Amino acid sequence: MDHHHTSHPTGGGALGVVLPVLALLVCAGGYLLLVLRARRRNPVRAWSPWRTAAFCAGVVLLAVALLPPVAPLAHRDFRGHMVQHLLIGMYAPLALVLGAPVTLVLRAISAPRARRLTTVLHSAPARLLSRPPVAVLLSAGSLPVLYFTPLYDTVMAHPAGHWLAHAHFLLSGCLFAHAVAGPDPAPARPGVPARLVWLGCAIAVHAVAAQLMYGGFGVAVHAPVSEVRGGAEIMYYGGDIAELLLAAALVATWRPGRRPLARPRPNRRPFPRSVSLRPRTRPSG
Repeated sequence: MDHHHTSHPTGGGALGVVLPVLALLVCAGGYLLLVLRARRRNPVRAWSPWRTAAFCAGVVLLAVALLPPVAPLAHRDFRGHMVQHLLIGMYAPLALVLGAPVTLVLRAISAPRARRLTTVLHSAPARLLSRPPVAVLLSAGSLPVLYFTPLYDTVMAHPAGHWLAHAHFLLSGCLFAHAVAGPDPAPARPGVPARLVWLGCAIAVHAVAAQLMYGGFGVAVHAPVSEVRGGAEIMYYGGDIAELLLAAALVATWRPGRRPLARPRPNRRPFPRSVSLRPRTRPSG
């Protein structure tokens, strides 16, 4: 851990503000257009307003992370970078995934296109990516690679690398949120108990990485010690809150299977064998 701070590029000035705004407006507008189209195709089956609110909240969280004042702070202060990392990689993905965009697309498009999309979702690569172990490896597993190797300073020294890091945070975060608690279809997704175990693994990786970073063990981030420790605290506590929200979303989707009620066994012998229903007659003679 170095005591000197490495200055990072600001991301293109005004262009670094206009492009994210346009991209976020396109995402939000496209989602709302799909909602209107899904309602026109099936007026009886209305789209949940909570899903729409969740997706729009995710877009707002991305705007907070990618625009001033957070974005400029992230370039000059490691604590600002960690706030940006949490917003892009954990909080916004959870909200976006809870918006169920894939299910919305399936409702809005025609039946032949929906069948083709379903085929893609059931393909081997899609099934592999939707498995929680792969999602944990891509999201939480990237923390040691980024912060405990020279990769962080190398990536942050170039605007293109900075945006690639943002894309990785967002995509891996969405993949992890989808694999653990996403409402969209996932053919290879295991049961709730197994997903809770993998969520616990991700929590452990975040906690260990934050503690090692706070103690300065093997950290390769060239920033003042106070900034690195502050970033570690933000990772530790902010990550805990995000993972608790993810766990709450997972538990909210849990529908334990009900055991079938045992049917009463028919009594085939309502009377003892010794009891006869025929009236006895006396023998003649």
